[in-house]
Amino acid sequence: MDETLLITTFIVLGALTFDFINGFHDTANAIATSVSTKALKPRQAVLLAAVMNFIGALTFTGVAKTITSDIVDPFTLENGSVVILSALISAIFWNLITWYYGIPSSSSHAIIGSIVGAAIASSGFFGINYSGFIKIVQSLLLSPILAFIVGFFVYSLFKVIFRNHSLTKSNNRFRRYQVLTAAFQAYTHGTNDAQKAMGIITLALIANNYHDSTDIPFWVQFSCALAMGLGTSVGGWRIIKTVGNKIMKIRPVNGVAADMSSAAIIFGATIFHLPVSTTHVISSAILGVGASHRRKGVNWGTAQMMVITWVITLPASAILAGIVYYFLQFFM
Repeated sequence: MDETLLITTFIVLGALTFDFINGFHDTANAIATSVSTKALKPRQAVLLAAVMNFIGALTFTGVAKTITSDIVDPFTLENGSVVILSALISAIFWNLITWYYGIPSSSSHAIIGSIVGAAIASSGFFGINYSGFIKIVQSLLLSPILAFIVGFFVYSLFKVIFRNHSLTKSNNRFRRYQVLTAAFQAYTHGTNDAQKAMGIITLALIANNYHDSTDIPFWVQFSCALAMGLGTSVGGWRIIKTVGNKIMKIRPVNGVAADMSSAAIIFGATIFHLPVSTTHVISSAILGVGASHRRKGVNWGTAQMMVITWVITLPASAILAGIVYYFLQFFM
């Protein structure tokens, strides 16, 4: 096996590993609210999320094309293999650290920041496609704000519509609805998050002359969908506890409002080929619902910790990827 093929194989395996880790790291996004309200048992919720993540990942490729071509130029990327491998190592390391400590950080921020950091280490600041990168950063920053606003509005609407209904009966009804909203949330997660690894693999194939366009090969799409689904089936219980319990006490009506709000934002971003952080979006939707329900019932300390992690992930992963790049270039 020649050196280029060997390195490409390592990158593909690394991207699938990242996708697998992303699956169990971000399982909480789809099922935390339904588990905390007992709408679904944990094993049922994880299985549902795994299946819907897999189906969602097979549905779209627009976000993958954005990752492939909007951060760096895949056809002129200098030392492309080292850049991509450095980015993957950095993002995987960051995801594992935050998963271990139960912090719902963003896999999207981690991989995008890592690509930027490794590319700068390779080609300097002129190696970045700033118009595309700024567009991606805007979507990452605006999506949680929109999720908070939509979550606040949707729950406020629920309060008006169901103000004369029995709380017990409403909760039982919404608990059934939550199975559907959790499924849709998992589906939208697959339509957006799994595509990031697809973009990484396609970027590597182009950089190493195994592919000549930004179109995503089906084998790449299928393998990433499978890795995401398998990762989701493992379950990220530490983060599920944070998202499901430590932000606010979630009732079924809260969970439905949060799931509907976040799924709408994620799916809208997918339609426009924009990568977003599903972690940021679902957490912000829960915060919006909580602020509408009862501000004092929200654990703003947990929210503050999450925001700090969100802020530092992009620069931290970029710096880490740059360090990894400098080490790898001596061996490749």
